[in-house]
Amino acid sequence: MKTSWLPLAAAMILAGCGGNNTPTQVQTPGAPTSTKMKLLDTGAAAMQSRPPIDAINAYLDGFHFYNGDKNGQMEAHHYVTILNDDVMQALIYDGNTRDARLMGVEYIISERLYKTLPPEEKKLWHSHSYEVKSGTLVAPGLPDTADKALMTKLVNTYGKTWHTWHTDRDKTLPFGIPALMMGFTADGQLDQRLLKDRDERMGIDTRKMRQQRADIVAHPVVKGANAWQDGETIQLQRVEGGGEHAHGSTEFGPSEQTKRHKTGN
Repeated sequence: MKTSWLPLAAAMILAGCGGNNTPTQVQTPGAPTSTKMKLLDTGAAAMQSRPPIDAINAYLDGFHFYNGDKNGQMEAHHYVTILNDDVMQALIYDGNTRDARLMGVEYIISERLYKTLPPEEKKLWHSHSYEVKSGTLVAPGLPDTADKALMTKLVNTYGKTWHTWHTDRDKTLPFGIPALMMGFTADGQLDQRLLKDRDERMGIDTRKMRQQRADIVAHPVVKGANAWQDGETIQLQRVEGGGEHAHGSTEFGPSEQTKRHKTGN
């Protein structure tokens, strides 16, 4: 049966975010924020609309690791926008306080859409079934009923995650190129010290979460996801030219977007 997001979104809004207990560990160089900049910030907040930010309606906390580097693990705070019943998008931060650093993004799609992806594209995505069933993926601040509904919706989804600031390693500025991240798929993979620290900080009992979600139905993972388990690990490299996204001429001229508008495609 297809589950609508509308009642769930309302429950999440009413429950609050359950955040503000995980400050960033990054010390970015720079002068203290000036009074002028603070006034500009306050004025902009009062006068400008921010629909994409206002559309964020869920907060998830979980763990990622670098594709191909299983010990490169970190906690990830997801601020999620539900676009429709099959697609979500998340901003990922290294904490849940006002000064948290933006680490990257995750796109989340339904099993139905994931099955339509080309084989090479599928390798970039990871499943969420273990994260949900194990209790390691949590929605801080939600009551049990709303948590169960949200996790029932997420258990058979797939995520593609890119981190642009590796805050577990780069403690000042976002160095290097984006990294493809993966999610855990079995017990014994996640560093239990990370989990223990998260649970104590947020007042969460992962074992209880696991028990409460025991009856959530997880489908078999679709072939192609979690490709690292089959020895296929993918990461970006610095290359000359436009890489795989270059289409034809690289000289400045009419944009592809403009051409598509003119042709109606």
